[in-house]
Amino acid sequence: MSQGTLKIHTENLLPIIKGRLYSDKDIFIRELISNACDALRKLQILRDQNLIDVKDEELKIELLIDKEARTLQFIDTGIGMTAEEVEKYIAQIAFSGAEEFLNKYQGKDEKEQIIGHFGLGFFSAYMVAEKVTIDTLSYQPSIEAAFWSCTGSSDYTLEKGSRTTRGTTITLHVENGSEEFLEEKRLREILQKYCLFLPYPIYLNNTRINEKDPLWLKNAADCTEQDYLDFYHTLYPLEPDPIFWIHLNVDIPFHLQGILYFPKMNRRFDWNQSNIQLFVSRVFVSESCKDLIPDFLMCLRGAIDSPDIPLNVSRSSLQMDRTVRQLASHISKKVADKLASLHQLEKEKFLKAWPEIEMIVKLGMLQDEKFYTKAKEFLVWKTTAETWTTLEGQSGTVFYTTDAHAPMLGLYKDKQVILSTSPLDSHLFSFLEPKLALKFQRIDGALDDSLLDVSREKNLLDAEGKTESGKIADFFRQVLGHHQMDIEAKSLATDTLPALIIFNEKTRRLRDAMALSGHSMPSFEAKKTFVVNTNNPLIESLYKLQATKPELAQDVAHHLYDLSLLAQKEIEPAAMSSFIQRSTQVLENLLKD
Repeated sequence: MSQGTLKIHTENLLPIIKGRLYSDKDIFIRELISNACDALRKLQILRDQNLIDVKDEELKIELLIDKEARTLQFIDTGIGMTAEEVEKYIAQIAFSGAEEFLNKYQGKDEKEQIIGHFGLGFFSAYMVAEKVTIDTLSYQPSIEAAFWSCTGSSDYTLEKGSRTTRGTTITLHVENGSEEFLEEKRLREILQKYCLFLPYPIYLNNTRINEKDPLWLKNAADCTEQDYLDFYHTLYPLEPDPIFWIHLNVDIPFHLQGILYFPKMNRRFDWNQSNIQLFVSRVFVSESCKDLIPDFLMCLRGAIDSPDIPLNVSRSSLQMDRTVRQLASHISKKVADKLASLHQLEKEKFLKAWPEIEMIVKLGMLQDEKFYTKAKEFLVWKTTAETWTTLEGQSGTVFYTTDAHAPMLGLYKDKQVILSTSPLDSHLFSFLEPKLALKFQRIDGALDDSLLDVSREKNLLDAEGKTESGKIADFFRQVLGHHQMDIEAKSLATDTLPALIIFNEKTRRLRDAMALSGHSMPSFEAKKTFVVNTNNPLIESLYKLQATKPELAQDVAHHLYDLSLLAQKEIEPAAMSSFIQRSTQVLENLLKD
């Protein structure tokens, strides 16, 4: 048996870092600024342990552009390095100086405040530079400055540096094709994207970039409504004010801070696009928290910051693990708690916001069992009587309508009818029925016995053994000739409604579900019942008209059927032309006399 040591060849590794490790070239600015922040933070840690004397105003980072020399400099007043440390931390690729420093000096909370851990960020500079130099002077007394230079090959030089004050100057000699990174406007955009909330002053050509601390660092009790609105517009300058927000601040079992906003929805709103910005130790990582946020909360806006979020080596995306799943579950719980509190303590505000948030709540109930357990308390429904209700304590059948002005509502004047306004409701009704022991029925989903007036039924038999109701039904069957539709004549409790169409509730839900998924319902499954009201004057007149004007009676019967479809928003677009033509014909025939 033989043993050996794995060897890493920089001539193979650097091209990978340069061309494949990072998805965007501009990330090198984030990486070098993060390293500078770490250098400043290390200095603060030493100061807090009384190992060095330094003032906050001495801590800063500068970026200087020299377009003529084609150089971009990153200058910090941090801890600096000795020549030996340069050999150790720079010459050894993927050796993290942050890890070693923390092991030696870390205090109670220090690990959450050091950004870098992988030791690869510095080499992202070679994505845009043909040569990189480091001029650095350690905080340690009586130490010479060190100067490191490398063109991106496996060879480098290390000699005495020229820097006379503590800190580090990294100079990038920008290669051809990367001139955009010598433009001040471009660099300002990148710094505002990645570094806007970093804790130390960052200057670009002597102009301060980051003026504000992230609001998520403050306690919620110390933040005003205007603070939240201002921060929202810092993240999303062109968006209208959000509806409300949730301030996250968690220490156990992981560290998580952030603010989530419920935005105002519009027709162009993309429910599938993640708009929550992800930060790690105040450094921007991604515009998408797709793996960290449950699907039903994807439409929220805001920012989340956690040092416990596992990232890939390039710090560009999440690595799915148990922590990420726990974070997602906790965020879902916090949202549910906030909505429950708002419903209980600020009901007027909650009800005003409901049209904007109902899709989120209903989708969450369908997707997340724990969210459902909480959300069933604040699942509200507006009724046709302009009141609000919940399903708590209800039993039996819950009637609903998708149209607040449906003609059939006259039959339900003594019953509570809720308004169904979401395309998710068909799914939600099926989901809730077994859980709540309720039955949801659209007002045209069945003809409940309580909607009939049995005292006025036309059920007397004539000489042929037929009732008037039966004859009326036979007339419409003969005229309409539908084989896939039942026709009934009923004594309804109202006289004003001449006819209606009943759709089986299960069939309707299946059709709605298929439509939501982009499929059409097979025609043989769309069976319906056409019910004519024997107590309506129009039906009585129409039945008598067939004896004197049979053609007009047939046209009116067809017209009445089409009107019923139209009233219930069930008429097919292709049938509109014939409906208008028949309407004109009926009017012409009526006016002939």
